[in-house]
Amino acid sequence: MQITLTLNGVRVSEEIAPDMLLIDFVRAHGCKSVKRGCETSNCGLCTVFMDDKPVLSCSVLAARADGHKITTLEGLQQEAAEFGAFIADQGAEQCGFCNPGFIMNALALFREQPYPSEEQVKEYLAGNLCRCSGYEGQLRGIMNFLAWKKQKEGAQ
Repeated sequence: MQITLTLNGVRVSEEIAPDMLLIDFVRAHGCKSVKRGCETSNCGLCTVFMDDKPVLSCSVLAARADGHKITTLEGLQQEAAEFGAFIADQGAEQCGFCNPGFIMNALALFREQPYPSEEQVKEYLAGNLCRCSGYEGQLRGIMNFLAWKKQKEGAQ
C-alpha cells in the first residue's frame, strides 16, 4: 500500500506492507533515536510525535500515519539540545538508551504544561522505563531545566 507523510519536515511517499509498524518505517528512514524496547507499548522508548502529539510508534501501523506529520528526536534537535544538557549534567544518561524517549515525552509535557510541578512531571513520565538510573537524575535534570527556563524568561 502507498503512504505519504511528512517525516521531520520532509515529505515521504513509499510503498509499504500493510502490517508495517511506524517504528520500523521511521528507523528505515534513518531515525535511529526511536528505539525498540518492550514491544508492548509500556516503555516509551519508541515515542514519536504524530501531528505534535506523542504516540508509541511500536503500536501504530505506518499506514495510520498516512497524511500525517511525524516528528522524531532527529527533527527536534534545537528544541531538545538545551533540555538534554540538563539530563546529562545529572549523570542520568548512563547508558543513554532511554534518553530519546524521555526527551520526547518531556518536550510533549512542556508543550502542554510549560511549568509543571514535580508531581506532574512524575505522573506524565511514568510510562518511560529506564533500567539503569532509578529516574532521580532525570527528575533532577527536568526540575533544574524548568528552574533555568523560568529564570531565563524572567530576565528577558
